Amino acid sequence: MSHDEEHITSTREKLVRMANQIAAFFHSRPREEGVVGVAEHINKFWEPRMRRQFFEMLDSGSEDFDELVVVASARIKRPKTEEQADMSIGYVEPTGAESAAPQK
Repeated sequence: MSHDEEHITSTREKLVRMANQIAAFFHSRPREEGVVGVAEHINKFWEPRMRRQFFEMLDSGSEDFDELVVVASARIKRPKTEEQADMSIGYVEPTGAESAAPQK
């Protein structure tokens, strides 16, 4: 495993561990309060990059997230991709055809 692969794995493991620790705290609360609590905590304290990776992992189904985290994910803000963020401010990547057009 390369150093970069190890870093990615350790980052993924940290996200799973952090999410599951949040869920462990809220398991002692009534169900709905726990779901809301997990979502609010992640929305408030996790930056968009962390939440984007969280959803990539959740969508792939490859990680062992606590069931409370999975249920709470419906209330967690899904960050825009870089492309969606660019489009929302009106930035569109120039295509090769436009730049290759002959000048008159």
